[in-house]
Amino acid sequence: MKRQIEIFTAGCPVCEPVVQLVKETAGKDCEITLHNLSEQCESKICVSKMKEYGVTRVPAIAVDGKLLNCCTNIEITKEDLVNAGIGSC
Repeated sequence: MKRQIEIFTAGCPVCEPVVQLVKETAGKDCEITLHNLSEQCESKICVSKMKEYGVTRVPAIAVDGKLLNCCTNIEITKEDLVNAGIGSC
């Protein structure tokens, strides 16, 4: 059975090297689906998958329906901004 790889991108130069790395690393037993969130795809499946997996930044990669650990729990919060001094000017 083929391993299902989903790549979430913004279609930008920062994401492209990750897309290429996955494509170069994946073997013949992998099926790659690219979700360009800046285009939001016609069926909106990319947005629903993004929410289902908890994608909060791009690029992000899910394998067989599970977001990789390196792509989880990384989000910018208001607390982070305040701690950096934003809003205190």
